[in-house]
Amino acid sequence: MYDFLISPFIEYGFMRRALVGGFAMCLGAVPVGIFMTLRRMSLTGDAMAHAILPGVAIAYLISGLSLFGLTVGGVLAGLLVVALAGWVSRSSHLKEDTSLAAFYLISLALGVLVISLQQSNVDLFHVLFGNILALNNAALSLLASISTISLIVMAVLYRPLVIECVDSTFLRRAGKSSAMAHYGFLFLMVINLVSGFHALGTLMAIGTLVLPATAARFWAQSLDFIMFIAFTFAILGCYVGLLLSFHFDLPSGPAIVISMGIFCILSILIGENGGLLRNRFQSRHLTG
Repeated sequence: MYDFLISPFIEYGFMRRALVGGFAMCLGAVPVGIFMTLRRMSLTGDAMAHAILPGVAIAYLISGLSLFGLTVGGVLAGLLVVALAGWVSRSSHLKEDTSLAAFYLISLALGVLVISLQQSNVDLFHVLFGNILALNNAALSLLASISTISLIVMAVLYRPLVIECVDSTFLRRAGKSSAMAHYGFLFLMVINLVSGFHALGTLMAIGTLVLPATAARFWAQSLDFIMFIAFTFAILGCYVGLLLSFHFDLPSGPAIVISMGIFCILSILIGENGGLLRNRFQSRHLTG
């Protein structure tokens, strides 16, 4: 049991760095993911995860797999798509989610096209699916920095975001607080998706935001308890996924997301707060 559960992290430095990187990534992503689900923006987050791809691709052509270049390119591309989607929604009859979906498709195609110019499937695989096992000390520092910035901004926006989830009309009447909360939250989504990109790639990054938050909502009702459970699921997902990747020679990113997905499915089925099987059992017990 020790050899299976603990030994890989004791004996191999890359496994320890991957676990620390997963912890740092989840620290900033989990609170953002919870508010994403509460604000019904999960699919918007998925669109934005793909929207950062052109910036990453252009940065890759310019600087290769430079950590700083890929980060700046991803953040700038994400913020540009957010700004364009907001401008289109204000200037036309389209809603913001529709314009985001349109820009997402264009961005995804453009990003894959730009990366393909290098004619290297290995590099394309790295960008799309990441490799958390390849994190070095510089990457860990970057993930920790992004999570720190994310937590600070979240602390500033926490009250307006909670009010918006409860009564968005009241917040809009309050004036600038509504716009600040909305665009500030989109900024948090962008930087956490870029953080997840370095570890899990653009296709898998959204998993750390959505899956733990969705699972936690089936176990708690208070926001602080939801955050605690979501963070627990996220860390366990990283830990189990890395073990599966190590012992069964699986891709690390998909293994982590699948582990989080299993926790999510189990929560949907047996969660105390609205689990499907639990509700069915209770209804049978009451009618019987």
